[in-house]
Amino acid sequence: MKVTFDDIKAAQSTIQDLILKTPCEISSSCSKLVGSDIYLKLENNQRTGSFKMRGAANKIASLSAQEKAKGVVACSAGNHAQGVALSASLSHVKSVIVMPETAPLTKVQATQNYGAEVILHGQSFDEAKEYAFQLADQKSYVFVHPYEDEKVIAGQGTIGLEIAEQVADLDTIIAPIGGGGLISGAAIALKELNPKIRVIGVQASAVDTMYQLYKTRDFKAPTHTGTIADGIAIKVPSRVMYEKFISRYVDDVVTVADGDVAEAIVFLLERAKSVAEGAGAASLAGVLTGKIKLGKRNCVLVSGGNIDLNMVSQVIQRGQIQRGRLSEMSVIVPDVPGSLSQLTKILALHKANILEVHHDRVKNSLALKETKIDFVIETTSHEHIQKIREALSQWGAKVQ
Repeated sequence: MKVTFDDIKAAQSTIQDLILKTPCEISSSCSKLVGSDIYLKLENNQRTGSFKMRGAANKIASLSAQEKAKGVVACSAGNHAQGVALSASLSHVKSVIVMPETAPLTKVQATQNYGAEVILHGQSFDEAKEYAFQLADQKSYVFVHPYEDEKVIAGQGTIGLEIAEQVADLDTIIAPIGGGGLISGAAIALKELNPKIRVIGVQASAVDTMYQLYKTRDFKAPTHTGTIADGIAIKVPSRVMYEKFISRYVDDVVTVADGDVAEAIVFLLERAKSVAEGAGAASLAGVLTGKIKLGKRNCVLVSGGNIDLNMVSQVIQRGQIQRGRLSEMSVIVPDVPGSLSQLTKILALHKANILEVHHDRVKNSLALKETKIDFVIETTSHEHIQKIREALSQWGAKVQ
């Protein structure tokens, strides 16, 4: 495979009426936090909520009339599925998306709503992928690969052209890395325009196979692929992508823990008023953890925003706990009238908002005439929590 700067320029011309030019704005709060200018390229605002629309649109637009008449097939449980579905619909091309039977219903419905025929097959992504290959052979569909495709990579590379137009004199770009299509295309475009720019990839430490391949030229596939950044959880990384693009254009790859990604999601919600999925926020997590050597002007690519609402709730709660904005506190007090009233007075005096209260009088570790009361309270900081704990202890409660 070979992708040139001219290929990316041609892709930009091809898909300009099919995609949105997404914002690339400085984040004052993030810049102050890390001590360098941080711009956020908000590709989570793209059509279908992800950069995947770019590559899919360029690939489908490149098909011959005969290929378009036959239709396309892809395998995905997420953003690639929706990008292919909408791109195909806009070009009046039939699309078939194979998803594992375990795919979330919301993603199945979203892909169908964009016009695709969805086939549920197999219990894993690999089983679904094999079936998609079979359909491509049997029905003569064109298989749209999520990253191992020159047209797809060129389409993703249009992000690099946009960033260069929106922010001058960038020193560093930080992007999530999974299959490698996004970071490869963006790097080709940006390094053609500015050979000195550094390109940094970020992958989840739970599934860090591309990181391993980049660092050691080999990898060990994980037993489990569960991570909040599921969009970049590639169990078997592409050696083709590594050899042809990533080893040539990417300057470093770092990993981040799921907790770091959750923090980045909360940061984007609270400070940038922007919703990002795990894979989309991974690049910012790399910056916030201090693992990346930054320049004076840096761009963080927020690649997608398709996150399940239940996950958003869990992430927000976890983020509140880590920041001291939410606390679970257990106290053991005498089981007599007035104990709860005294506790709530102390919490009110310290301006803690009580969200939940639960009594436990039968726990084995409790003495007779003792009760354990569990509180979930809203607080302002870890210092605030400590002051509340001290006040409860001074009154006589055993704080756990």
